[in-house]
Amino acid sequence: MAHELETQNGVASFASFREPAWHGLGTVFTEEKNTAEMLAAANLNNWNVRLVDVEIPNTLTSDKSYQYVVRTNPTDNTQTDVLGVVGERYVPLQNEELFSFGDTLLDGGGRWETAGSIRGGRVVFGSLALERETVLDPTGVADKVKTYLLINTSHDGSIAIQASITPVRVVCANTLNLALGGKRKKDGVKQSFKIRHTQSAEGKIQIARTALGLANAYMDEFDRMAHAMIQKEITATQFNDIILAAYPKPEKDSKGAIKKWENKVDTINDIYTGEFNGMIAGSAWGAFNALTERLDWHRTARGGSNESLLAAASGFDATITAEKNRLLKVVKDVLAIA
Repeated sequence: MAHELETQNGVASFASFREPAWHGLGTVFTEEKNTAEMLAAANLNNWNVRLVDVEIPNTLTSDKSYQYVVRTNPTDNTQTDVLGVVGERYVPLQNEELFSFGDTLLDGGGRWETAGSIRGGRVVFGSLALERETVLDPTGVADKVKTYLLINTSHDGSIAIQASITPVRVVCANTLNLALGGKRKKDGVKQSFKIRHTQSAEGKIQIARTALGLANAYMDEFDRMAHAMIQKEITATQFNDIILAAYPKPEKDSKGAIKKWENKVDTINDIYTGEFNGMIAGSAWGAFNALTERLDWHRTARGGSNESLLAAASGFDATITAEKNRLLKVVKDVLAIA
């Protein structure tokens, strides 16, 4: 299913969804594939990522050498694309190496669902659908949450190989990549973690065990939180209090700030009782999902491209992820949920 961007009152929303946002960024697999098949289907194989020296002009001096990271274009092998500029210690890796632990993860219980690249090939990713699901209020609304392991890395030196445990509410495809656990960071469970590059069979097995173990521990905590939130009934007044706590009304109407705030509040209220959220309205879970749905699916698109919106909704934008964590804290604080 394609994602089609509509704009109303300057706010972007997606008319044709709901699937995890990364479906709109990559190739979706309807049949099970091993890692090599996944890379080929998503045009991630045979990139021949390599280094080319940067020539320093005679008018400049440098005590360091720099190199371009380049690839062979996956759709036109006569073209070479520059992915970044790095220092002399950078070691390029092929996509085949970066995802070489994938088949071990599949053996642990999961399947490749999507893979692709964004930002001109600088970032590559693959999503694994895990077998674990959460069903909230099973005898009532039966709100389902699926669990994914989203793996991504870069070819410009900006990020390491990393994985994120990413729950997705099925009916609306809200991405709930949240930091959970105690008030202190060390008391929480890991939602994202770096993966050490390894070519050994033993190393790949350990990666799989660690990733799946962290996923199960995280989802245990997520289940506890989500069940508590869907059981917490709230009034319309409390929902309004949550909105005001999350987005206080501007004191001054600078550059149309009040009108923008009113549009944001109206959007959140419409979402709260709308098609994808009305079934859980009246609960803390419904309040939180109304806030996150606006972030994922109802924001302004920049430059006419929806890649940045989909990347943010996928969890690739640290600012949006931090905002979701802030909103979760707001809901809990207003409703005094532990």
